[in-house]
This record gives sequence, structure tokens and C-alpha cells, in this order.
Amino acid sequence: MPKILIAECMQEISSFNPLPSRFENFHIERGEELYAKRGLNTSIGGALGVFEAQPDVTIVPVISAHAGSGGLLAADGWQRLSHEILEACRANLDGVDGIYLSLHGAMGAEGELDPEGHLLTELRRMAGDAVPIVITLDLHGILTDRMLRQIDGLAIYHTYPHVDFADTGERAAHLLLRLLRGGLKPVIARVVIPALVRGDELITQTGCYGDLIGECRRIERDGTALAAGIMIGNPFTDVPELCSQVLVMTDGDEATASREAMRLAEEFWPQRFRMQGKLMSLDRAIAQASSIAGPVVFTDAADATSSGATGDSNVILRALQEAASDKRVLAQIVDPPAAAAAHEAGVGATIDVDLGGHFDKHRFRPLRVKATVRLLSDGTSRLETMQTPLHAGPTAVLTFGTFTVVVFSRSISLFDRAMYYANGLDPVDFDVIVVKSPHTEHHMYDGWVAKNFNVDAPGATSANLKSLGHTICARPIYPLDDDVMFAPQPVIYHRSPTHHAAR
Repeated sequence: MPKILIAECMQEISSFNPLPSRFENFHIERGEELYAKRGLNTSIGGALGVFEAQPDVTIVPVISAHAGSGGLLAADGWQRLSHEILEACRANLDGVDGIYLSLHGAMGAEGELDPEGHLLTELRRMAGDAVPIVITLDLHGILTDRMLRQIDGLAIYHTYPHVDFADTGERAAHLLLRLLRGGLKPVIARVVIPALVRGDELITQTGCYGDLIGECRRIERDGTALAAGIMIGNPFTDVPELCSQVLVMTDGDEATASREAMRLAEEFWPQRFRMQGKLMSLDRAIAQASSIAGPVVFTDAADATSSGATGDSNVILRALQEAASDKRVLAQIVDPPAAAAAHEAGVGATIDVDLGGHFDKHRFRPLRVKATVRLLSDGTSRLETMQTPLHAGPTAVLTFGTFTVVVFSRSISLFDRAMYYANGLDPVDFDVIVVKSPHTEHHMYDGWVAKNFNVDAPGATSANLKSLGHTICARPIYPLDDDVMFAPQPVIYHRSPTHHAAR
């Protein structure tokens, strides 16, 4: 009767966010609380659906630690988080036959730039060589050599914008069950590509990256590979092994794993030029928007909270105000003092308040406005796709002139419309909608707006990658460096109950 331990640790960080993440940013669920993820579009939700359908499987739900994207996790926060996760696992390892671990892959902590690698190394040490470990990863993660040396299998997101969370968990669960039933000899080929990529060509439904992901899906479905994926990393997580990479896992067939990984890497490399952000100056975007009758989106990818930015950029608001735009503008911003001032004043009050520039003071200066408090809320909602909770803290809707701004106390993911809806606002009622995310699902905005302007603005997650100031990642790497050369070199990882090797 297989006994499977389930745990999770997920956060994505921007090394260029000046505000460190803390332990308190993590939402932690323990033991049977993980069953609340049943039926949700999450990796654990998908895995639970597979495991619970097997009458002979015993599930050991241990711990889930999940935080919104942010800055580098402070050292004391990481020490407490890692201790709690590992101790929870240690206390539940007795008799466990297999381990499923849900990870993001783009974490970073002060003093530990490979947190996932540390967790996996310690988990392997505690569990021993005989217990298979299978992980799931965001395609924006950074899968390191240390991580690969500890695992027996993996499943990687295949969609961006991400919609296949549960599907990825299902694939991982099926793979772990096959490993537990015996007979598989997993081999993973890894090809590192010295390129950082961003932009519309990464949308898997329409971009050239999606064509390559389609090949990963094909070789999984036709049996060529047990698992395949192309991880493009998070270019804002400045860590030693930041890169793009191809992973192909087979059943004992090193030659096929290497061949397919090399083929996909060789197809990816020439596309790196296309896979860059195509930005428009803010002045030009405002000028063009003024001549468009229909609604438009201003994409502020540089301040994308879901990628690790602070969310307190007011650059677009300031520029629209200075341009004396008569468009009805809807925007969101993270500014705890402004939200607190609104709550203190109450609905209907008029307040003089600074908006923006609260956290990232180097990039943004406060914008002073006289605003009316239209609505107050507790800042709770659920993401549209995943249906997981959002907790923005005390939240206010402020209006001034033609502007309507939702002000949050805490950073949350803003890659859908959930927090607009939760605060009584519908984007279709406005002329200009500011979206603090590089991409959203097509139907949310692009399906009905006249134009989506991807503006060139400052921020901790700017697609203008050269502007960020990487100091840690391996160099040379495109586009940070010129004349980067690439010759694909597959590295093979395989494990057995008593031996693991990479070459």
C-alpha cells in the first residue's frame, strides 16, 4: 500500500525589489488543511485528484508554504521557513514510500540563493536514496544542478499565462505512481541555454515558445519521453544558475533524452531574438491612446507584483495626469499609508494623500492627489483561474478627476481582474486600464480592448533586462552580453536506490 508524502514551498522573487520578503508573507497550511486544495486548479489539487483515485494509496499531507512574489527572502525568514518545512517532513517520513513536492523554482533568500536545492538536499538526506522524489515546477523556475541530483522525476508547467497548474500536478502524480510500481529507470537530460527571454512570443497559445512547448507535449504524449519541458527562468531572479534550459526525461534511454533535449535547445536558440519584450515609450502610448475610441490597456510589466515587483509604481498615473488625459482611467497600486488614510477618513471623505513610491523610493516619487474615498474593503478575493485566495489587507477605492485607483496594503498577484471585481469595479466601464502583469489570459483584456500598450517604464521587473543590473548570474548571457556563443551540451542525471550520478 504506497504511502505518499505531499509538501509544497512556492515563491517567486525579484532580486531587484528593494523590499525583502518575510516569513509572515507565507500562507502556511499543515496536515489535513492541504485537502482544501481538492478540486482547485493548483498542482497539489491535481496531484490529490490522482492519488485519491487510487484505493491502495495512503496520502500523508504535511505542509504547504506559499507566498506571493516579492523581494529576496530575509535570512531569518528563510531559516524559520526551511526549519518548519523540513521538521514537518521529518516528523512524517516514517514508512513513506514516495514524496511529491510542489515547488516554484524561482525562490531566493539572503544567504541561500538556491532554497529549493537546499530543501531537496535535506529531504533526500532524511528520506534516504530508496524513496523516489518527484517535483513540479513553474516554467519560470530555475532548476539547478543541486536540485536535479536529488530528484527522480519532474513535471513542468506547459502554459503561459499559466492555466495548467492542476494538469502539471496530475502528470507528476502519475509519474510518481509509475516509479513506485517499479520497472522505470528514470534518466533526465538537461541542456542549459545562455539566454534570458521575455515578451509576447512567450505566450504559449500564440508565440514561437508555444510551438516548442508543443513539441514537449508531443513527446510526452507519444511515449518518447516520460516528461519534457523548456524552463525560461525568471530573468529578475539574479542567481548563479539563472538561464533557459531544456529538460527531457526518459525510461533509461540516455540517447533519446540527450537527442531530444539538444534538438529542442537548438530550435530555441535562434528564436531568442524574437523572445524579447517589445516596449513602447509611455509618451507615445499616451498619444496613441488619445486617438483611439475604444478602451485600451497599459501593461506595466515593470511593476508586475506576480513577478516580484513592489506594485507601488505611479509612473503611468503621473504621466496620464500630466498629459491632462480626459480618459477614464482604472488602476491599482500597493500603498499601505494611503489605504490606511482612506480607512481612517471613511467612505465619502476627501483626503490629501501621497500615492505610490512607498517601497521602491529609488525608482518612484510619491504623487500627491486630492481624492474621494469611494469604497473600503478588507482586500480579500480569489484568483480567477486558480480560485486561490488573495489577501491584500485594508483596501480602498480612491477617485480623483478621471482616475479610479484601487489601493492595497499588501502586494498580491494582479494578473487577472479579481481585485477590480472584488471592489465593485468592472474594467469594461473604463477607457484606460492599467495592468501590473506582463500578460493575462486573452479573454480578460486582449479579447475586447482596442489596443494593449506594453509601456517602457522603470521597475523591478522591467522587460528592458539590461536596465536591471544583474551581478550574480553566469555570464556571458543573452541579451545582457553581446556575441554570446552556444553549443548544446547535455548533462545526464540518473538515480538508483544506492547511487546517483550526473555527467
